[in-house]
Amino acid sequence: MDITRIDGLANAIKAQIARVVVGQDGVVESLLVALLSEGHILLEGPPGTAKTLLARAFAATLGLQFNRIQFTPDLMPGDVIGTNLFNFQTSQFSLTQGPIFTDFLLADEINRTPPKTQSALLQAMQERNVTIDGKTYPLSPGFMVVATQNPIEQEGTYPLPEAQLDRFLLKVVVPFPSRGEERAIVRLHGNRTAMPRLERFGLEAVADLEGLGMVRAQVGELALSDEVADYIVDLVRATRDHHSLLHGASPRATSMLATASRALAALRGRTYVVPDDVKDLFLPAMQHRVILAPGAEVEGVTPKGVLDQIIAKVAAPR
Repeated sequence: MDITRIDGLANAIKAQIARVVVGQDGVVESLLVALLSEGHILLEGPPGTAKTLLARAFAATLGLQFNRIQFTPDLMPGDVIGTNLFNFQTSQFSLTQGPIFTDFLLADEINRTPPKTQSALLQAMQERNVTIDGKTYPLSPGFMVVATQNPIEQEGTYPLPEAQLDRFLLKVVVPFPSRGEERAIVRLHGNRTAMPRLERFGLEAVADLEGLGMVRAQVGELALSDEVADYIVDLVRATRDHHSLLHGASPRATSMLATASRALAALRGRTYVVPDDVKDLFLPAMQHRVILAPGAEVEGVTPKGVLDQIIAKVAAPR
């Protein structure tokens, strides 16, 4: 396996993004894990932390068809997936495709629309198909959703349904920059108030759908030993038995964690998965899937705290 091809692609993408976005190396690595795993990713952070800019810059480095949906309270499911409209000239219904018919979909501020509209993404995210008026239409084989959301406690937001959260490979919290990074942001973007236009930075597409397919196939072939597979299973099953959790993670989460661990191993230049790959992804892969028990919430327990306990308790293979 030529692992250098994956490393070269990742470095090229990082170099392009760095032209526009200062810092956020951990978030960029998570985006690459989702890309190589054919997964979807949810970016959460307060307004102004470059979530949308980062997603747009990431999409610009990929030679893929790109669409963006700005989720609002009045958005309807048909505005996302499309609808059949009657053509009076032909006396027939014809499909008007929604923005979901694309390779790369930016679902911006996804939690500002009610669950009814959020659920329009369920089938697309899991099956890469959408059903409109009883007929199923295939989406791009490379279909990927990058969603952004503000913290739930912000006004005017709706919690995402559990079924939809389970379809996101990772949920990543976008932090505030360090002082040095924030100073660099001022030097780079401190001459305008609007979001910078990517055209100004000369971003180049360094990947295409065919090339991504080949790289993803390589990632899927990375070695996952029986011991590491057992470790992944034991970690996820522990979320179902923890006294502070009302619901643990699903078997889908187990498979997703294994796939993501392969992608992270490839990004780190290895052809096999080690326990540290699993540990580093356990929190972003599980924190949006587990539900705290009511008593635990009252006591101030957090999903991160519970997941940290599980990592400390479940023995990793040597």
